[in-house]
Amino acid sequence: MLTKAFKLKSFLVPIFMLVLMWSFFLLQNIGFFGGCSGALIPLMPEGLKGVIFAPLLHGNLDHIVSNSMPIAILLFLLFEFYPKIATRIFLIGWIASGLLVWMLPPIDIVTGQWNYSCIVGASGLVYMLAFFIFFSGVFRWNMKLLTISLLVALYYGSLIWGIFPEEFFSQLQEPSKISWQSHLAGSITGVILALIFRKIGEEKKRKFIWEYPNYYNERDDKMWQEYIANHPEDFEELPQLKQHNIWEYLDEIRRNEK
Repeated sequence: MLTKAFKLKSFLVPIFMLVLMWSFFLLQNIGFFGGCSGALIPLMPEGLKGVIFAPLLHGNLDHIVSNSMPIAILLFLLFEFYPKIATRIFLIGWIASGLLVWMLPPIDIVTGQWNYSCIVGASGLVYMLAFFIFFSGVFRWNMKLLTISLLVALYYGSLIWGIFPEEFFSQLQEPSKISWQSHLAGSITGVILALIFRKIGEEKKRKFIWEYPNYYNERDDKMWQEYIANHPEDFEELPQLKQHNIWEYLDEIRRNEK
């Protein structure tokens, strides 16, 4: 019954993504992907492999736990309400947001110094999905999709602050470890994809048969006639068209002729 109400892929993809993330986290903890191996390092050739692997790697348990629930929920919404384009959005968004992060210079926003930073985590994907789902509903102006957009804004609206450096809001004793560049790149990618794909996979508006101008149903007409025959009292005092007195018009014509 559950698979009839929801699309099976809407459950399988989030589960598969979570299995991948936690499997890579396990590999990290047994010695694989040590240091910056597999991380995304901006403007460094060796950091390009992080475009693929960085969303699957996390710094610690709190990091992966904080990303697991949002990525699962947003992937479910993507594949449930945008099934025709969901796979393309997810894959394109993954690569495009990663490349955009790689191209952003890792400069400390306060000191202006160049930082050699290793970026890991799925938060860029979370931002990409959240911004795509929200703006896609707005661009399509579909009531069902707008409702999903409002739900995303309600639960994840605070994400908007993550696209700015943490130093803007608090005084830190050491540089923030949160990659606002990933958040910014993910949000930009999500908005652009929502704009590009706004007409693709759009549901056609349902038009019922009685909405057509020449609609006639013999069965409906028969039922109506039977109702009139069985309930004549409902038609005893019908509004009548006012009968015009022809003599009044003749009098008016005579007056005009004078």
